[in-house]
Amino acid sequence: MSSCNSLKRVGKNKHLLTKNSILVNDTLVKNETLTNLIYQKPNKKLLKTPLRLFIYNLARPNIDSLINSKIYENPKKLERKTKFLSRKQVDKLAESKRGFNAWLKKMGEAPVIVNDSLSEKSLKLLRSYYWNNGWFNVTLDYDTKKDSNQRAKTTYKITTGKPYILDSLNSDIKTAAVDSIYQLHKSKSFLKKGQQYRTANILNEKKRITDLMRNNGVFHFSQDYFLFAMDTFGINNHTNVDMKITNRSKRSGDSTITEPFKIYKIKDVNIYTNSSFESRNQSYTDTTSFNGYKIYSQGKLKYKPKALTNSVFITPNTIFKDKNRPLTSRKISDLKTFKYPRIEYIENIDTTLTTNIYLNPYKKWSLGFSTEITQSNIQTIGFSLIPSLKVRNLFRGAETLELSGFTSIGASKDAANNRDDFFDINELGVNLKLNIPRFLFPFNTERIIPKSMFPATKITLATTSQTNVGLDKQTFSGVFNYTWYPNNNVTNRLDVFNIQYVKNLNTSNYFNVYQNSFNTLNSLAQSNGYVSAGTNLEIPSEANQFLADVTSNSYAVNNEDFLTINAIDERKERLTEDNLIIASNFNYVKDKRESISDNAFSIFRFKLETAGNLASLLAKPLNLKKNENNNYELFKVGFSQYVKTEIDYIKYWSFGNKNTIAIRSFFGIAIPFGNASSIPFSKSFFAGGANDNRAWTAYNLGPGSLNSNNEFNEANLKLTLSAEQRFNIFGALNGALFLDAGNIWNVLDDVAQEEATFNSFSSLKDIAIGSGFGFRYDFDFFILRLDIGFKTYDPSYQNKNRWFNDYNFSKAVYNIGINYPF
Repeated sequence: MSSCNSLKRVGKNKHLLTKNSILVNDTLVKNETLTNLIYQKPNKKLLKTPLRLFIYNLARPNIDSLINSKIYENPKKLERKTKFLSRKQVDKLAESKRGFNAWLKKMGEAPVIVNDSLSEKSLKLLRSYYWNNGWFNVTLDYDTKKDSNQRAKTTYKITTGKPYILDSLNSDIKTAAVDSIYQLHKSKSFLKKGQQYRTANILNEKKRITDLMRNNGVFHFSQDYFLFAMDTFGINNHTNVDMKITNRSKRSGDSTITEPFKIYKIKDVNIYTNSSFESRNQSYTDTTSFNGYKIYSQGKLKYKPKALTNSVFITPNTIFKDKNRPLTSRKISDLKTFKYPRIEYIENIDTTLTTNIYLNPYKKWSLGFSTEITQSNIQTIGFSLIPSLKVRNLFRGAETLELSGFTSIGASKDAANNRDDFFDINELGVNLKLNIPRFLFPFNTERIIPKSMFPATKITLATTSQTNVGLDKQTFSGVFNYTWYPNNNVTNRLDVFNIQYVKNLNTSNYFNVYQNSFNTLNSLAQSNGYVSAGTNLEIPSEANQFLADVTSNSYAVNNEDFLTINAIDERKERLTEDNLIIASNFNYVKDKRESISDNAFSIFRFKLETAGNLASLLAKPLNLKKNENNNYELFKVGFSQYVKTEIDYIKYWSFGNKNTIAIRSFFGIAIPFGNASSIPFSKSFFAGGANDNRAWTAYNLGPGSLNSNNEFNEANLKLTLSAEQRFNIFGALNGALFLDAGNIWNVLDDVAQEEATFNSFSSLKDIAIGSGFGFRYDFDFFILRLDIGFKTYDPSYQNKNRWFNDYNFSKAVYNIGINYPF
């Protein structure tokens, strides 16, 4: 209880800082930028309580002397403890007390004691801030009011005066070539007449001009050659800015001389393909010239010259451009064939540069091996073996082949499985990826997509086979795609072909897998007298026969039961049918995030996918046969045909002190047509889960207002809106308040249930709303997240009240996730 006394660790005649105030021109302001410039801030509070201060107060300031006086300096007590435990255990107990005391101090927060010298330092920072933003005549002071209860409040008083405005920018550039380049690009200056003076604009202008010169051949240029001077005049608070760029300074013997800057060109570019430490003493015996580049190798060259030069942006007989060095380093690293390269420029006497690029290759072959132990809702325990092989420079063009496989065995939880074998589940798979660091295309695409966009081609083939897992699927997939980056923020990906084939080998196990559907069907069979009360339908024979009898009108039931049974039958047919998807899609991502710590950015994603159009176009020429549903079949499977689009937008706003508001909006729709009346399960949308509407578990929301008990609810239209406020509680522990809204619906497909379909804008009343709070612990390299979601507006109540019916902890959904939901 004594730790809850805020003044417990505040010394005599000292005062605890409880509040800072900032008055700007006699107006109270709450500005995060200004607040961060103040050295001393009151102890942080949670729900108006200085919790961390209380934790700190629990720690003993003199723990060592306390332990010594109570244990080691008391011989009788030490003897008793040593007899009861042991001397080693007594020492460990004392060490654990010291450790716990240190932990309390680390987790807590020491009381902030008023310090006038720190307040003076705060004034200096505030004065610097205002001066650097154009208020040259700013005056500042502070006033600390101390009360008799050892508490104090500090008020910072700022009078800004009028800001200074840029009147003109004058340049004095000694080197004519530098001045010429500057004048050509002067319109892009950060300094404009009529704008308020800001030192940041001066610094940005220095960087702009430095980059401009360094990328236009001025090899020796740097920010050291700038001199900015300001001339304030008159009473109108205007200032002239004079920019001076001197000539180059260089050493000549013991003295320094100046001379005009010179424009440098790249003369030679030498690429050394074996520059590892182990081979440093070996000579280069193979030399190749290609497009002006010289390539050196120890022994026979193992790479196609074009593959190497294609990754180099530094071109012989061109003007020196500093930006080409990082571009070259990044491109070579992306090959995954070489380690990070070393690039050096050597200055020649004729104002040219020789570029040496040293490459350190990885080993051609690398073998990986890993194992996994898993547990899930379908298996008690599972063991997996995952070997992998990577082959670099496969065709001498820096291609990378990755071949991996996996095999697993597990013990099933399936109650219908009567085998005696403990490990009755097995799964096999093989995955092959070929990465090509250029476009694999019939003609040259350099003019359309230059190598500065880092074009790449990936070919992927994969196959899996399952036994006693669900419906025992066999799958095959193949992808041929292009990726390129128009700029640092945009990623484009085009899947020319994305083929997926799924074959279900054990469809008779459907009702063992989807128990909820079977329970509903079995209950209807009993209530309609198809089987006697207390007798269950046999799986699969009687269950399938009951479906066939009802849907063919051979067995009469009331209309409501008929619709329910028909929906179960349609869902069963859809989930047990084999799928063949021959798709093409385009993905566009614009990510304005500047770094992993950036909390003020936006991300826009767009995807367009079409499937089955080519197969449909060739159906008649290839004389493809139709199945009983009047759909064309390819390899005895009715291929899917649809168009699908997704739009995803994320926006972050930062308010400082780890206080962030984030929103996400998502819209997706997949429309079947032509050879299909529904969307394959793998291409449909679901709602709920740790990264969606967190008041519902994954696949448990929707479609629409349908009160479904299916294990996996999915549909072909989805709308999601989420908002979240994130804030720091203390240390690495952060909190969040969130609101999620959205749902899935069926539209323009073969689902006829009124509650599940989107018919008009009136269907938006079925948008589900969840709200809640969460805790996130930041481990630096990942974030562990717990979100608790409450059903705020539940459309499954249909014509009843939908608000706050299950808004309690017993009906809440507890989501555990890694990193943020969006």
